[in-house]
Amino acid sequence: MMNMLDVIRNKRDGRELTHQEISFFVNGFVSGQIPDYQAAAFLMAVFLNGMTERETFELTLEMVESGSVIDWKGIGGAFVDKHSTGGVGDKTTLVVLPLVAAFGVHVGKLSGRGLGHTGGTIDKLESIPGFNTHLTVEEMKRQVADIGVVIAGQSEDVAVADKKIYALRDVTATVESIPLIVSSIMSKKVAGGADGFVFDVKVGRGALMKDEESSLRLANLLLDVSRRFGKGAVAVLTRMEQPLGFSVGNSLEVIEAIDTMKGSGSSDFMRVCEELAFHMIKLAGKDVERDEIARAMVDGRALAKFKELVGYQGGDVRVVDDYSLLPVGRKVSMVKADRDGYISSVDALAIGLMVMAIGGGRRFKEDVIDHSVGVKLLKKVGDLVRRGDVCMEIYYNDEDRFREAVADFGEFFTISDSPVKVDDVIVKVVK
Repeated sequence: MMNMLDVIRNKRDGRELTHQEISFFVNGFVSGQIPDYQAAAFLMAVFLNGMTERETFELTLEMVESGSVIDWKGIGGAFVDKHSTGGVGDKTTLVVLPLVAAFGVHVGKLSGRGLGHTGGTIDKLESIPGFNTHLTVEEMKRQVADIGVVIAGQSEDVAVADKKIYALRDVTATVESIPLIVSSIMSKKVAGGADGFVFDVKVGRGALMKDEESSLRLANLLLDVSRRFGKGAVAVLTRMEQPLGFSVGNSLEVIEAIDTMKGSGSSDFMRVCEELAFHMIKLAGKDVERDEIARAMVDGRALAKFKELVGYQGGDVRVVDDYSLLPVGRKVSMVKADRDGYISSVDALAIGLMVMAIGGGRRFKEDVIDHSVGVKLLKKVGDLVRRGDVCMEIYYNDEDRFREAVADFGEFFTISDSPVKVDDVIVKVVK
């Protein structure tokens, strides 16, 4: 008879686990038969010794089967999804999904909330008055059939094992394990029922993966597990040294996404949106040229679909033309250049942590978000500045939290004497 102590010992000693051992762990932990302390020991053994591609796939499979799986058959075409590994100012979903849907591709996303310095799509959308992210599977299917796009919160009965395992990883210093990251992502993606996935794998100081080598390992494992499930997949490695785009913070990012669809987005943000949309449309089996995607992003087609999405899910569509309907912090502080020169770095991690500290993110899952706080970047890497130029505006409400946050994370910009080369935000595409 199998017991958890033997499973822990096998992984502790670097042995490859059988499917039966992996199934025993997942089912036992979900049912409550395996206590937290044994599950924590198992997760640490995985963190230290890793998992093979087969083990990672079978862990993912068991996590998928711990809950329900959405079936999109009958919608009349391929259904595609995207996933970002988390970043600062990453509001791509708000533009990419309407953009892809504008080309007649069925697209949807079960999105999460932000935790730590990385933002969550659901939090951003909930800054729109009335926007409903709590949809049943039947409501999601009806919406995709009607307008081709949906963004909803994760259902409680999808990938049940992931919720329990992730909560334990968060308090046992095992979050950064690549096999555990992949099984967490893929269990939700596969249970979401899409035919293909595009992964935006962040790399840099503001990302979970700090270097290209580890990001590439993560990307390749995501692709391997996708293929084992019979899913099409592409991974795009994107830089996260500085925040993506101009804004960080829930409501401010919604405004920037809308501005982008009106034709005034930042070049790095538009570049990432175009790249992700291109691969999603191709995965759905449609031929499209990149210049046509670039045009559709800004000529009103993506914005029209965004308005449909907001309206269908109960949101106030007037926000598209009246930003005063969105919450913005009552107080503003300016971060100014302390000398002449060129912006050589903008610290995504420091900015993300600062926004979290003033209320725009969560230290703990139960924390309440202040949708109105955040920052607007007026200068980015490569820009010429003069002493006294405003580089960033900080929007906040609580004076004490603001002062403490700036004291803790106040070194946001580095200025050099010489011009700075700006690297392409797209590092690599992996197929």
